[in-house]
Amino acid sequence: MPQRHSKNNNDLAFFTYEEKRKLGYGTQKERLGKDSIKPFDACCLCLKPFIDPLCCPKGHVFCKECIYECLLAQKKDIKRKLVAYEAQQKQAKEDEEEKRLQQRARELESFDRQNHSAVPTESSSNHGSAPGDRNNFHGANSVKTTSFEEEALRTMKAFWLPSATPDAPVKVDAPSTDTTCPEGNEKLKLKSLFPIQFTEEDKNETKNKNFETSYICPSCKVTLTNTISLVAVNTCGHVFCKKCGDKFVKADRACLVCNKGCKEKNLVPLEKGGTGFSAHGDKLEAVEFKHLGSGSGLGLVKPAPKGI
Repeated sequence: MPQRHSKNNNDLAFFTYEEKRKLGYGTQKERLGKDSIKPFDACCLCLKPFIDPLCCPKGHVFCKECIYECLLAQKKDIKRKLVAYEAQQKQAKEDEEEKRLQQRARELESFDRQNHSAVPTESSSNHGSAPGDRNNFHGANSVKTTSFEEEALRTMKAFWLPSATPDAPVKVDAPSTDTTCPEGNEKLKLKSLFPIQFTEEDKNETKNKNFETSYICPSCKVTLTNTISLVAVNTCGHVFCKKCGDKFVKADRACLVCNKGCKEKNLVPLEKGGTGFSAHGDKLEAVEFKHLGSGSGLGLVKPAPKGI
């Protein structure tokens, strides 16, 4: 059966929808698999199994070295932006003071020319000059106009000459002095981070032949995976599954491992990746938009926000 002519008609001066779809332009969607999702025991920065994990109040877990380097880099960047902002403010004050002095100098020059001009003679006044041009003296307006013209000639900008092309001033806004969490973008201080402790599974009791470290809940002894919601006690750092945390830790107001007192507000839900199943509640669809360049026949890739 022959194909439809409308889908194979390629003699038009523009790309049809079918041609764009075959070339891969437009919105492309793809479902994320398990390999594209961060496991619960991975650092949010290096995406590797964490070492000396630290947790922020929002439940994001980082390696100690990674989060320290990130916060230190943020502080250096804030310091650099503050120096640039202060230099800009200082330069603005100097420019404003210079303009004020120039305006004052122009006013004094205009006043001096008006009051110390040449004395008019009778011969010049008897030749029937125009009323506005009497005694060859035009008044203060002509002096101001001449002064402005001279200033304009000195500061004239020529866009066709490289040496006289004006530069657009770059304005630096006042930077924020607060460090932020690299994952949640909320304010984060070093003292608000707390260490967490996972209970490792006994390798003698498990049947797993892999050398990967697995963790369990210290209460129900269930192996922790991305399918299980986790909570951490910020007073001692021990991690439990959410069921045990709500059923025992929250009720007893004490940690089940070290018996250290805690309250309901001390239970911090840990953020983790999805499982690849739509019922998990995470956005597992990656979207990318490819725009076709006008007139060039080339495509400009514009990635859309991805949610995992």
